[in-house]
Amino acid sequence: MAASFELRPAEPQESAALSALALRSKAHWGYGPEFMAKCVGPLTISPETIASGMVMAAQCSRSSDLFGVCHLSVTGKHASLEKLFVDPGAMGLGVGRALFAWAAETARDAGCSSMVIESDPDAEAFYERMGAVRVGEAPSEVIPGRMLPMLVLRIGQVDSV
Repeated sequence: MAASFELRPAEPQESAALSALALRSKAHWGYGPEFMAKCVGPLTISPETIASGMVMAAQCSRSSDLFGVCHLSVTGKHASLEKLFVDPGAMGLGVGRALFAWAAETARDAGCSSMVIESDPDAEAFYERMGAVRVGEAPSEVIPGRMLPMLVLRIGQVDSV
């Protein structure tokens, strides 16, 4: 039987646990220790970020285990999916889909017409399945010269998620 989960706002005291989850999720794609060490800063989810109210956690319904995290930023009418990570042990349970739907619905409720996503290359296909379209590339924060897929979800497509 698959584990069930629920979404809830993240709590500032979960900063370290959610940051560790993000790093485990990133490492799942086979990145080496040197690359992962460079990811620590960019993948850290600070208590201040969580306190903004735009960070959602996915938690196992039967335990306190955290299955995923999503950070959305909204500035005016512009939404950006800052982070979406699923613990490797929870992949395939629908956690990513649920977190993505939360982000898209939150952006829509804020009056945004689209949501920008700078994706890890290994996650690009997931975002495309969610309805996002590749519109270009963005420079990596971690490796100078490395380019990452940039995608956009038109918020009118939320119902297809």
